[in-house]
Amino acid sequence: MQQGEGKDLVFLHGYLSSKESFYPQINYFSRHFRVTAPDLPGFGGSGPIPAAWSVGEYADWLEGFLKERGIAFPCVIAHSFGGRVALKCLARGLFDRAVLTGCAGIVRRRTLSYHLKVKSYRLVKKFAPRFAEAKFGSAEYRSLSPLMRESYKKIVNEDLREEAKRIARPVLYLNGERDRETPLSSVKILHECTAGSRLAVLKGCGHFAHLEEPLLFDLAAEEFLNDA
Repeated sequence: MQQGEGKDLVFLHGYLSSKESFYPQINYFSRHFRVTAPDLPGFGGSGPIPAAWSVGEYADWLEGFLKERGIAFPCVIAHSFGGRVALKCLARGLFDRAVLTGCAGIVRRRTLSYHLKVKSYRLVKKFAPRFAEAKFGSAEYRSLSPLMRESYKKIVNEDLREEAKRIARPVLYLNGERDRETPLSSVKILHECTAGSRLAVLKGCGHFAHLEEPLLFDLAAEEFLNDA
């Protein structure tokens, strides 16, 4: 999807989502930007991934996608998993300015409970693989095909602090106060790793702050993107 005229602005959606999740923002920002909103491979109306892609392979795809369409040094607004891809691309110097909302990318220290669950899963899988796949893991994970599950594991187990440290462009982390998927504590780590970045919090919002408070989100993002 591409609409509007002006400086290029790319939208990157979250996992198990599509470009339509940015519908309010696409309409708002296309008044002053040339907006491009792709469905990342494996989601929405795009084709399937050919192998179990990592975040880096999604970033490779996006770099090629932008080159094919003649989009150079755009701004970006990304949500959740899209934020992971944006961090990789920002570390490569592909984007001008970035607004990252509900940005994923921090792997928190594994607890004893987590390790026990993993051991239980591996044990059960030896004797009852179908039961193990049906009962262990998040609902998000269980909804995926076998290939997408392997990709998902690569994605969620990669910590992106080092990529954040290599970013040399302006970044605004715009997070929901009540976000449980990518909690504020994790986003603060990314903010601290990204030199010169800003952090803003939308009170009362969860993981989809851009849909829960679209006007407040759009105004904050617009002010940052235009603060050249």
